Amino acid sequence: MQTFAKMGKTKFTKETYLGWYEQMLLMRRFEEKTAQLYGQQKIKGFCHLYIGQEAVVAGTMSATHKGDKYITAYRDHAIALACGITANEVMAELYGKVTGCSKGKGGSMHMFSKEHHFFGGHGIVGGQIPLGAGIAMADQYKGNDHVTICYFGDGAARQGALHETFNMAMLWKLPVIFVCENNGYAMGTSVERTTNVLDIYKIGAAYNMPSSAVDGMECETVHEAIEEAVQRARSGNGPSLLEIKTYRYRGHSMSDPAKYRSKEEVEEYKKKDPIEQLKVTVLKNKFADEKWFEDIETKIEIIINESVEFAEQSPFPDPSEIYTDVYAEPNYPFITE
Repeated sequence: MQTFAKMGKTKFTKETYLGWYEQMLLMRRFEEKTAQLYGQQKIKGFCHLYIGQEAVVAGTMSATHKGDKYITAYRDHAIALACGITANEVMAELYGKVTGCSKGKGGSMHMFSKEHHFFGGHGIVGGQIPLGAGIAMADQYKGNDHVTICYFGDGAARQGALHETFNMAMLWKLPVIFVCENNGYAMGTSVERTTNVLDIYKIGAAYNMPSSAVDGMECETVHEAIEEAVQRARSGNGPSLLEIKTYRYRGHSMSDPAKYRSKEEVEEYKKKDPIEQLKVTVLKNKFADEKWFEDIETKIEIIINESVEFAEQSPFPDPSEIYTDVYAEPNYPFITE
């Protein structure tokens, strides 16, 4: 895909490129504002930023359909936004306000919206992997053609639950795509220090699961890989494992100074910044001019400022809310009295 861009050609439409850019810029600016507010102690608790990894989500969203499901770990703000949850709801959740997407009870790590088919936001490392398979199994049982995108990090790839899930997912041909967002570090531990198998996608071979490595710094390559996996799942041929190689510019969380890597390493990855690469492609193909980029920057600044104001003015949950949303009433349509 990089060759196409250099030649001034693309296989994607102008609308796709402009949509990717606006979506990724919203993610980036939102996370930058989140970091600023966290420093001001307006956002508390654990907080994990997505800065640098935006192309993974943008490329996924353009390759999936309405009704498809998404589930991830605790680095979830950007995916929530991409699923269509408003910046107001995401920011209010970060503030712990009742107007947040999880009613202020989830905070940074546990965002959720059934309406937008976003099933978290999970704080337990790897805990979302079997859940992703379960969501896909529900769609298979219902007989629809929806797929589930299940994101996890390179650290979660070491969890035993992953292997149990992979086995069942392949056995039952579940419509789930396992996406390992390999940003090189499990908290502060590099991949090289956690495994002898540096190519995580090769784990899928043990289950005969179609697997591949993907450049996660470009929307184009992510879209193509997700699209192929989605088609396989929709046609009833089961799951795929995609190791999408990406990079986070900030520490693991806001409390992480990231001293385990050099400044030179971070700067080298910034040369491949997904947002800047996309801008170059847009300008080369004359899909937009500098004025358009300025207008989008202004538009997003307004959205984010409004989200902060919304969060500031929203109330905290009433203390009695601690007793609600704890249990759900069972609903078993196949059981009759």
